[in-house]
Amino acid sequence: MNKINTETMDLNLIRVFLAIWDTKSLTDAGERLCLTQSAVSHALKRLRAEFDDPLFVRDGNSMVPTSSATQLQAPLRQAIGIINNAVMEYTAFDPMRTNRVFRIAMSDVSEYYYLPQLLAELERTAPLVQLEVVRLDIHSVGASLYTGDVDLAVGYLPGLKSECVNKPLLTDTFVCLVRAGHPLADRALTRANFTDLRYIYVGTEATGHQMVEHWLDESGILRKTALRLGHFTMAPEIVRQTDLAVIYPRSIAERVNRLQEFVLLELPFETPSIEVKVHTHLHFASDMGIQWLSRMLAEKISLAAAA
Repeated sequence: MNKINTETMDLNLIRVFLAIWDTKSLTDAGERLCLTQSAVSHALKRLRAEFDDPLFVRDGNSMVPTSSATQLQAPLRQAIGIINNAVMEYTAFDPMRTNRVFRIAMSDVSEYYYLPQLLAELERTAPLVQLEVVRLDIHSVGASLYTGDVDLAVGYLPGLKSECVNKPLLTDTFVCLVRAGHPLADRALTRANFTDLRYIYVGTEATGHQMVEHWLDESGILRKTALRLGHFTMAPEIVRQTDLAVIYPRSIAERVNRLQEFVLLELPFETPSIEVKVHTHLHFASDMGIQWLSRMLAEKISLAAAA
């Protein structure tokens, strides 16, 4: 490698390096950093010149790190974390005056449940704050919290490492949602009539919802699937107008049933419950903005959402 002039090194190049390392893709790295693919390619070209090494080489659709990149990854990540912490410790945080942009990773289920109350609270207590909600990717969210690409993650995420800390928001269970005029609306579900129902399968990114679907499959509990959806928001409207049913988190089912157009049927077996939490990383324990937003979600928004 060339001898690097650290006095002239562009720190943004390090962020590009880490984004490519985490995503293994120039396109995905660009999306994470809000850059075009050509801008990421140009930054990678500069990185290669700085370090006199390819750093990442294409293998099919993936950008694979070289041995030099592997050596660089940990110290560069640590350096960015130290810089971020130093800046946040120096900068006083005033919710009423800050115009900071917070990035929150959420599933579509969490968006529906928490965002309305969170935005209402921000209008009152932090009117200049901006939110950027990004897709909750269970495979990369830990790395995104580590690097600061995501400030907080909201959801059921049991696989995060111990350096990711959390505050509890909600313990949720699951019910079967049908329309108020459904033939089974005034009857208890049994294993027999549960398997006679026709269901909407919701392919949401919410890990808790995925978990209960997998549990049903692994438990050998058969369901007749009439429709598969890529997200959950359309399911209640379809259920309201048909005799289809859907397995839903109780918290969401109660929210969509505020006009009493549905019936929440208890499942005829005990499914696992899920612990929904707001997650942050120890690297940013001194970031007063992240800690403030995390506390707001845990202490105010979770209570308001459940009301």
